[in-house]
Amino acid sequence: MSDKEPAGPATDAEQRARLGQRLKGTREYLGLSQQQVAERTGIVRSAVSDIERGMRKVEVMELQKLARLYRLPTSYFLDEEESADAGEHALAGLPRTQTPLSEGDRIEVAKFIQYLQARRQAEEESESGRQVPGGGA
Repeated sequence: MSDKEPAGPATDAEQRARLGQRLKGTREYLGLSQQQVAERTGIVRSAVSDIERGMRKVEVMELQKLARLYRLPTSYFLDEEESADAGEHALAGLPRTQTPLSEGDRIEVAKFIQYLQARRQAEEESESGRQVPGGGA
């Protein structure tokens, strides 16, 4: 059970902040600097910074360029759920990929999905009671 109130519609500022956090988190996860993103997308570095800080609206074409660079669908960045999962959005796009996966690749993807599901379940159990034995970190 959660003690959070149901969220109402997000304000523009909240939406920009969430989008910026997802873009920044993805960029950092991929080990890219803002300068590298700017060079690869043609978006000015200061604009990348402002977008990530939620200080600037993102143009549709800019979001498409960023999503293409990060190899994620734009839907992930626009998802209104706080707990949006990039993997789920990426998996939704798998049927549209042009190169079919080998049987070995499919097995690896299935193993990774199981790992992610187990990790998410452990995180949810940890958050909903903090009753994890040993308190691991």
